[in-house]
Amino acid sequence: MSDVGSDEFDEERSKLGEYEGGRNDAGERHGVGKAVLPNGDIYEGQYEKGRRHGQGTYRFKNGARYVGDYYENMKHGQGSFFYPDGSKYEGSWAEDLRQGHGVYTYPNGDTYDGEWLHHMRHGQGIYHYQQTGSKYKGSWLNDKMESDGEYIHSNNRYKGNFVSNNPCGSGKYVFDIGCEQHGEYHQAEQDRAEGEWGDLTSTVVLKWIPKCITGLTLWSPGNNTSGGEKESALVEERAEN
Repeated sequence: MSDVGSDEFDEERSKLGEYEGGRNDAGERHGVGKAVLPNGDIYEGQYEKGRRHGQGTYRFKNGARYVGDYYENMKHGQGSFFYPDGSKYEGSWAEDLRQGHGVYTYPNGDTYDGEWLHHMRHGQGIYHYQQTGSKYKGSWLNDKMESDGEYIHSNNRYKGNFVSNNPCGSGKYVFDIGCEQHGEYHQAEQDRAEGEWGDLTSTVVLKWIPKCITGLTLWSPGNNTSGGEKESALVEERAEN
């Protein structure tokens, strides 16, 4: 849902909305005040020269709520946004957008703790899956897992390269018993089907190709054969996510 603040009409010019609070010598809203907007939204907090500026709480008619910093009518600085579906974002804002470091809690309990840019997950971050306890830790680009990252599970982890949320290329599974399985993820043929609106949709099918088993090594992209080889039937099976 959109969390951009509703437009606020100036009472003196449009004769719409209600306001109680401080004003400056020019008659502009200034200091602490409360505004009930024409669409039913409510803002309580600080103003400067007629604009929301400083600490404030904005309550949307649909049940959403923002508590935090404002700068010239925009969410800017540190703040928390509570959505009607139960999700919430707590962190940094820039010109009404999630930007900088922040934590997003999704309706199903999943969380993302990391960097944001223009409302999207971008930079370094950790996504925690509530249902399984697994998590992804690594790089994000335009809301997707990209470049170096790792999936961490209860008894193993996968380290490698990611492209558009999927592992791609060389990587390794690290097992708690003290060994690793090196290999590569290849993208198999895609299942193409006609979507609801007649467009073709594709499903990416991944295939893990194991190459060798070693002792514990340092992860280095493109180098998946370092360390002495060990044969172990325990790790010959494909590690499942």
